[in-house]
Parts: sequence; C-alpha cells; structure tokens
Amino acid sequence: MKKKPGNIICLCLLLSAMLFAASCGSTDSDAQEATESETDRIEIGMSFDSFVIERWQRERDVFMATARELGADVNVQAANGEVDEQIAQIEYFIEKEVDLIVVVPIDAYKIQGAIGKAKRAGIPVVCYDRVVRSANTDLFISFDNEAVGRLMAQELFQAAGRDADVIMICGPESDYNTDMVEAGFERIMENYRGKVIGSCRCENWRGEIAYDYVSENIDLVRQADLIMCGNDSLAGEVIRALSERRLAGQIPVCGQDAELEACQRIVEGTQLMTVYKPVEKLAKTAAEYSVMLAKGEKPQFEHTYYDGAYDIPYVALEPVCVTKDNLDEAIISSGFHLREDVYLGE
Repeated sequence: MKKKPGNIICLCLLLSAMLFAASCGSTDSDAQEATESETDRIEIGMSFDSFVIERWQRERDVFMATARELGADVNVQAANGEVDEQIAQIEYFIEKEVDLIVVVPIDAYKIQGAIGKAKRAGIPVVCYDRVVRSANTDLFISFDNEAVGRLMAQELFQAAGRDADVIMICGPESDYNTDMVEAGFERIMENYRGKVIGSCRCENWRGEIAYDYVSENIDLVRQADLIMCGNDSLAGEVIRALSERRLAGQIPVCGQDAELEACQRIVEGTQLMTVYKPVEKLAKTAAEYSVMLAKGEKPQFEHTYYDGAYDIPYVALEPVCVTKDNLDEAIISSGFHLREDVYLGE
C-alpha cells in the first residue's frame, strides 16, 4: 500500500517543528545560563591616582588579568590627580553596587568620607600602595615604605660618607607613603650624622617643582653631598637641572620605582641608585586578596597597620636596592626591562 504524499509532508512538517522547538529550548536555556554566569561574576571598581607614573600602567594590566582569571571584572578609572574626581569615582562605584573598591589614593585624608560611605554601604575597600588615614579599610597592601627610605639612605651615605649635607626632594604631603619613606631615610641618616640643608615637597609628584627648586637654589645645591628624591621622576628632573650646570654625576642622587630612564641614568652614572619594587607581584597579590574579600571570604593576614585610628590588615612586600652593580640581576634577569632598552642597544 502506497503512502499518500500529503501524509509524508505532514510528517516532515511535524519533525521540523519538533526540532525547531528543541532548538529554541536549548537556546533559551543557554541564554539563561549565560545571563546567570554574567550575574555571578564579581565586579571590582578600581580608582587610580593617574597613569603619569610609569609603573601604574603595568600594575593596572596585571591586576585586571589576574582578577579576570579568578572570575572578576574590573572597572578601572583614573582621577588624573584630582581629589574631587577620585571622590566622584568612588561614589559612582557605590551607586553601581560593586562588590569591592580598590583605591590608589591621591590624598591620605580627603577621601576618608567617600571611603566611609562605601563601608556603610557594605562594600569592602582595599588601599593599594598608599593608605587612607583613619578610614578602617579592609586591607592596605604596599611595599615596606620605611625600608625604601632605609635603602636610599644606606646607599647614598655609603657613597658620600658621614656628616654629609643632604637635600631632600620629597613627594606631596597628601601621600602618606612620603612620610614613611622619609622616616626610614632619617633613621639611617641619624646614624651617619647627616644634616638636611634644604628640602622641598612636590605636590602631585610634579617633576617641574623639583627642577625649579634645584635651578632656583643652585648655590645651596652645590654645597650638598647627596640628594634624596622621592621617586625616579623627581630624580630625573633634578638630574636635568644639574646637567644644565655640568653637575650631573658629581652629586649622588637616588630615586625609586626603577623606571626605564632611571636605569639608563644608573648605567651612565648620573643617578646612583633606585629602589625596585616588583610591582607585578604587588598587583597580582592585591588582585587575589581583592577577589577573596569581594566574595565575602576572610583571608588571614599576619600583620596590621595602624592607620591613625584603626589597626587594619596589612601586606608589605620587600623592595630591592638597585645600583650599577646589580642592575642586570635585579632588573634585566627579572624581565622588568629589556637589556637593549636599558643599555640603549649596546
């Protein structure tokens, strides 16, 4: 008995409809699972001071990559050195109800109110590299800043000797790390009976302030046995001013951050030393702890830091003194800078 063509057509249409329904059901299910997966992801808000300093871009990229591997998305903002802008960014993160806020503070005091608002909203806050005073944040992670100052002083005074006259070109008062670096430096300076004959503060880490200070006080600078600079950017401007007067390399100068140009100056002999801080390790460690805190986990911390009102969890990584003698080992072997860049193609 032959089947009627109409029956075959109906059967085909029925099978097609069933397959289409199954396909639609699978698509809806996949979409729902994808939506749920996106909803489950941790969201971290991160406010940087700015990206003017070379190291911050490295740390942003490492932090974001590590957080992404751990299931978190990072919304990065840069305040360009403006405190009000950083406050607005923190408040924006609060409105977005992010799971955690990481801040590289511009001012150790002026963003206290915004941090307090985040805490009241139940959002954990991590201070990255710099602390916010009296804010009771959930973590302060940085390098041992007093150790940075001690390393600077030890190297400079070994070069200049005891009873040396010192000029200090420091960072802004708003950055509390500056105080910690100075404290470490002065502790060693006392041992060498050093004397500060001149100093200045560079607000917002502006290098032109350092350049102008040396230029306008060149007679005093000529009397100095060594110049302590708060970072490599300031050291670069100090050395530029010295170079214009044919004094570069005659007065030992230090900095920190191991910027590429600083390493080049160490090779050429115009900068005595810098302090290398393995920033990739800092960023990776900070991202790991941040994701844990954002998930509501309670990691155990060995140390605390007194922020002026509270003892807060504290992670401090060790910095490394870099001179011409160990530059290859500390900087090039670690992959922080390429040899051809440091030695300008030699």
